Amino acid sequence: MFTGIVETIGTIVKAEAGADGRRLIVDAAGAAGAGWRLDAGDSVAIAGVCQTVVEHDASRFAVDAIGTTLSRTTLGSLAAGDEVNLERALAFGDRLGGHLVQGHVDAVGLVRAVERVADHVLLDVQVPDEVAEVTVPHGSIAIDGVSLTVNAIPAPDLVQVALIPYTWEHTTLKRLRPGARVNLESDMIGKFVVHHLRRREGSGVS
Repeated sequence: MFTGIVETIGTIVKAEAGADGRRLIVDAAGAAGAGWRLDAGDSVAIAGVCQTVVEHDASRFAVDAIGTTLSRTTLGSLAAGDEVNLERALAFGDRLGGHLVQGHVDAVGLVRAVERVADHVLLDVQVPDEVAEVTVPHGSIAIDGVSLTVNAIPAPDLVQVALIPYTWEHTTLKRLRPGARVNLESDMIGKFVVHHLRRREGSGVS
């Protein structure tokens, strides 16, 4: 479980193809000096995708992304030099600064607009039906692992979020341009509510 509060930005060192997936080696040296570390078996969100650490040293770690993950996220397109948002799994007793995020990406969205307005940036993302149906104004959504509040829904398939200067400067969202693909995780509570209502409707309960 995560909160969508990015702890640091890592850099892909190598992306190695395997029989049914890719091994990603990530450099997190920028956070290692501040005591940020991972151990083998730990969970880490990479661009919002929950992965398990399989190897590590003082500043780098490796994960194995399987074919299913690659087909549902942007991890399959990562290459050496790409920057990614990183967050370690939530520890019980920590403050929940964002919202409950599982690191289970629902779909990949498409950036449609990036517009600076005064001191913040408006980001419009085209989302598929499974994300749109559980997204509400002022609700929560995670984009590339960043916990964000829905600012508006300009069209049935568009979600707009407002990025404050801190979020813009401390995450990879500042690299986004129209046409970029992003990992989306919709609000967990919204998904459960919609699923429950569908089951009730299917069972004939009014």
